[in-house]
Amino acid sequence: MSEEAGAGPEGSSSGLCWASLISCFSLACSYVGSLYVWKSHLPRDHPAVIKRRFTSVLIVSCLSPFFIWVWKEVTGIKPGTSLLALMGFRLEGIVPAMLLPLLLTMVLFLGPLIQLSMDCPWDLVDGLKVAFDSHFWVLCLTDMRWLRNQVIAPLTEELVFRACMLPMLVPCTGLGPAIFTCPLFFGVAHFHHVIEQLWFHQGSTASIFLSAVFQFSYTAVFGAYTAFIFIRTGHLVGPVLCHSFCNYVGFPAVGAALEHPQRLLVVFFYLLGVVLFLLLLHPMTDPAFFGHLPICSLSRLTSATNSISSLSLCS
Repeated sequence: MSEEAGAGPEGSSSGLCWASLISCFSLACSYVGSLYVWKSHLPRDHPAVIKRRFTSVLIVSCLSPFFIWVWKEVTGIKPGTSLLALMGFRLEGIVPAMLLPLLLTMVLFLGPLIQLSMDCPWDLVDGLKVAFDSHFWVLCLTDMRWLRNQVIAPLTEELVFRACMLPMLVPCTGLGPAIFTCPLFFGVAHFHHVIEQLWFHQGSTASIFLSAVFQFSYTAVFGAYTAFIFIRTGHLVGPVLCHSFCNYVGFPAVGAALEHPQRLLVVFFYLLGVVLFLLLLHPMTDPAFFGHLPICSLSRLTSATNSISSLSLCS
C-alpha cells in the first residue's frame, strides 16, 4: 500500500482498527443521542418533536466530517484526496450517479411498483398531473413527516453512516468487509425506536422487540446495499436518492401480493425485479461511469482475498 493511502509509521494495524471502530461508534452514538437531547413526552411523529430533531441531526451531520479529521490525525492516514471528495461530494460522474443507482433500485422494487399501480385509483395522466402540480409539492414540503422521511433522514443518515463511516472503516477492513460492517452501526442505531414504543405502550414488549429485530435486519441489508452503491460510485447522491425512494415505497407487501386478485402477475413481477436486479447490479454500478473513486485509494490490501475483493469493487 502506498504511503499516501496508508497509516503513519506509528500506527499499528490493530490500533488503526480500534481507532476506526471507536470513531464510528462515537459518531453513531452522537447521531442517535442527538434525537433525545430534547425532553418531551410527545410521540415522534408530532411536528414539534420532528422540528427539534431536525435541528439536532443537522448539527451532528454538519459536525460529522470533524470525526473523520480527528480519525485521520490519530491514525496518520493520508488519503491523497480532499475530505469532501472522500465523502462523495464531487462533480465528476454526478449525473449517472444520480440516475443509475435509483433506476437499479426501482428495478428491484418492480413488483411493489406494479402492485401499487394496479391498486392506485389514478391513471398515468392523473399521476403526471399530480407530480407537476406545485400545490402538491407545497403540501409535501410543509409536511414535517414527509420532510423527515424523504429528505432529512436519507440525507443525514447516508452522510453519517456511509459517507463518514466507510472512509474510516476501509483502511482497517478493506472494501468488501466494510460494506457489511458499516450497516451494523446503521442497524443498531434504529433500535432507539424500541425506547419510544415502550414509552408510549405501542404494543406488547415481545411484539416491539420482534419488530426491532426485523427492522435491524432490514436496515442492515439496506445499509449494505447503499454502502455498495457509495463505494462503486464514489458519490453520496446515489445512496441518498435510493434511501428516499425506499422510505417512500416501504417494505414490500409480500403478504398482500400473495392475496392480490392478480396474484400470479404480481408475483411474476416480484421475481422478475429480483432477477433483473441481480443481473444489472454490477453493470449499472460500473465505476467507469463515475470516474476516479477516491475511497478506493484507502483500501488496505492485507491479503490476497482483500486484494481481489477491492479490485472487483473498484473496477
